[in-house]
Amino acid sequence: MEVAYRGVRIRVLRGDITEVGVEAIVNPANSLLIMGGGVAGAIKRRGGVEVEEEARRYAPLPVGEAVATGAGRLRAKWVIHAPTMERPAMRIDVQNVREAVRAALRCAEELEARSIALPALGTGVGGVAARDAAEAMVEELRGRIDAGTSLREVLLIGFDEELTKAFEEAVKGLLTP
Repeated sequence: MEVAYRGVRIRVLRGDITEVGVEAIVNPANSLLIMGGGVAGAIKRRGGVEVEEEARRYAPLPVGEAVATGAGRLRAKWVIHAPTMERPAMRIDVQNVREAVRAALRCAEELEARSIALPALGTGVGGVAARDAAEAMVEELRGRIDAGTSLREVLLIGFDEELTKAFEEAVKGLLTP
């Protein structure tokens, strides 16, 4: 699925965020910036341990802040680490997702990134329902675009069918006339 919203191309894809060709990918991190499982673990496996080693220099990084590191062997230029939780494997609520997305998009602006990919933040060990996370993420994205952005392309990556459908429904409901 693809839509244009105020000059920004937004695409919903099902797949592996570590394989997409964008300038920045978002890691839904923990504040300690330990990249163990889920999306973080996949980024570390594909990008290399140097991504985690560089990120750990910024720990602890509170929820609501984000930091960019190199992307190692990934196709991306940067990994934006945006904590959704304080410690690994914590349960969170949708407000943490909102804060992490805002921080990630702010960081992308500071980098003057033109393209970014985001996974469904908080839906793994965080326990946020796919629909709730997707709606919060798309609302935050809409707010950033409405305020003005360097971004020209945003990929919302669903790892499975449920996450992909949640993103599609949120985009249809919030970004199409």
